[in-house]
Amino acid sequence: MRQVVIIGGGISGLAAAHRLIELNLESREPLQLTLLEAGPRLGGVISTEHREGFLIEAGPDSFISEKPEALDLAQRLGLTAELIETNKEHRRSFIVRHGKLRPVPAGFQLLAPSQLWPFLTSDILSLKGKARLALDLFLPRGVSANGTSDESLADFVRRRLGQEVLTRVAQPMIGGIYTADPERLSLRATMPRFMEMEREHRSLIRALWRQSSAGTSGARYSLFLSFAAGMQTLTDRLAERIEASSNDSGGPRILLNAKVERLALEAEPPGASNPGRWKILTRAGETLSADAVCLALPAYASAQLLRDLDPALANSLEAIPFASTATVNLAYKRSDVSHPLNGFGFVVPFVEKRTLLACTFSSVKFAGRAPAGHVLLRAFVGGSLQPEMFELDDEEMIRRVGDDLRALLGVSRPPLFAHMARWAHSMPQYHVGHAEQIKQIEERAGLLPGLTLAGNAFQGPGIPDCVRSGEAAAQRMQ
Repeated sequence: MRQVVIIGGGISGLAAAHRLIELNLESREPLQLTLLEAGPRLGGVISTEHREGFLIEAGPDSFISEKPEALDLAQRLGLTAELIETNKEHRRSFIVRHGKLRPVPAGFQLLAPSQLWPFLTSDILSLKGKARLALDLFLPRGVSANGTSDESLADFVRRRLGQEVLTRVAQPMIGGIYTADPERLSLRATMPRFMEMEREHRSLIRALWRQSSAGTSGARYSLFLSFAAGMQTLTDRLAERIEASSNDSGGPRILLNAKVERLALEAEPPGASNPGRWKILTRAGETLSADAVCLALPAYASAQLLRDLDPALANSLEAIPFASTATVNLAYKRSDVSHPLNGFGFVVPFVEKRTLLACTFSSVKFAGRAPAGHVLLRAFVGGSLQPEMFELDDEEMIRRVGDDLRALLGVSRPPLFAHMARWAHSMPQYHVGHAEQIKQIEERAGLLPGLTLAGNAFQGPGIPDCVRSGEAAAQRMQ
């Protein structure tokens, strides 16, 4: 019987375990699968709570269907009827400028506009900033500022669209996704399609115009999906499916509070068909044996387990930096918020010097998030540009977030309650050279027989990216 151990019970590990079970049903080969989770619950940063009629997402509140892996998984799990789209009204967002919320111009797509007139008539940029942005129509193709095939997002935006677009638009928009410093963020690893636009069309604006004529440009809020009962629906169903496939002949099992302390690879005698077997020692003293191991962990946690086996691989994994973020959900009576909340939320440029990175109007974005006559706001704090904000104690962080919401949204009273979730070292930072770094890590890991890696540190931090990473690991272990 083939024995496989998956270490890590977040979305990547759960997706890996579920896919391995699916593949095993096709091959019908005997399999003993064990999923080890260090904490008391599964799901990682995906966490949904219900309180006083509010649905609170402590982690991600949605996933994008343009990357198909999460949607495909939900459909295979029988969750199609549970999926919900964003509300059809108010499908827009805002950017803060000089303490006021300004609508993101129609047709804007993360870094550049697909419709020039809405952007030129917007007050997000100064006249000088708008003129510099329009130069993109005439500038030649450029080369990377550091002379390599990769460059930072900041360098790219600065040379194509100007410093003001970077400071006032690109940084907060991208910061809302990656919580990253654009001066270090790899364009190739995060926004490669903009590199392709420049290569193929020279001008980003021209490229987006052409896409717009084909109906593929602009912020497509309908692509964002969630579940009626919250994102934890996905991880709960995965856990149910994994547990339901257990049987007396050695089916899968899930062990919680099972932190792995040591990982070892024992060589088999010369001539043996198996190149080696893994030994996994948990904090509780349990020892497991496996033919294959998947580390579905943050890169730095995988590095700790691989330090004695391959110091070079461990060093490479540890070199991937991570940022810490906090999510603060605040419940209010609708009458206590003067802003019309006629959008899905706002992002805050670093130059505005606010505690907030961004805020989602949760009860506007998705149905069923707040009782009638109430609103739920979800604020984000921390990230690589403001690590000191993450270090604030709960009371001070909630106070400062409340002050920002009072100034920006006209909140007149304290919240009915505030829910805090801290995610320390949870967001990998894809610095310039990340793609090459990951290639080297994968090559090095491939030299250890039966080892696979999965998680948000490699090919993308979103839920579809993590599902793809976990399922690809399962394919390699099969």
